[in-house]
Amino acid sequence: MFSAFVEETGRVVALARDGGNLHITLTCSFAHELKTDQSVAHNGVCLTVTHHDDHQYTVTAIDETLQRSNLGLLNVGDEVNVERSMMMNGRLDGHIVQGHVDTTARCTNIEEADGSRLFTFTHDYSPEMARRGYFTVDKGSVTVNGVSLTVCRPTTDSFTVCIIPYTLQHTNFHAIKVGTVVNLEFDILGKYISRLSELTQ
Repeated sequence: MFSAFVEETGRVVALARDGGNLHITLTCSFAHELKTDQSVAHNGVCLTVTHHDDHQYTVTAIDETLQRSNLGLLNVGDEVNVERSMMMNGRLDGHIVQGHVDTTARCTNIEEADGSRLFTFTHDYSPEMARRGYFTVDKGSVTVNGVSLTVCRPTTDSFTVCIIPYTLQHTNFHAIKVGTVVNLEFDILGKYISRLSELTQ
């Protein structure tokens, strides 16, 4: 489980294909604290540490993960939002996030808003996916590249989020431009409610 409060951005230092898998090696300040088999979220995708040393660590994304996320688009030098799994003895600052990315979205608009920025993202829509809880609601939660955010202006296939200067500086949102592909995880509560409604009809 994650809170989607990004700890920092890691930097990709190596990429290696192995059949349908992609081994991703990154540097970050807490690499020396990691352990093999530990879970770390990368742009919101939960991946297992397979190797580490004091300066860098490696995780592996399988083909299904690459199909559902933007990790297959990474290049050496790219910044990735990273977060270790949530400790249950502290405050939950974001919202409950599984690290299971549902789909990708594309940035379609960026607006200045009195010191902050409004980012609009558009994603694929189908009635079947909506029935399974893949949608956003006004003032609800959504995870974008592993960042817990509050939704505004939701439509059937888009939504807008407001990014404050701190988040812009400390995540890879500062690198997002119109056309950038991001990872989405919709709120798990909406998925449970949608499933319950389906089962009790």
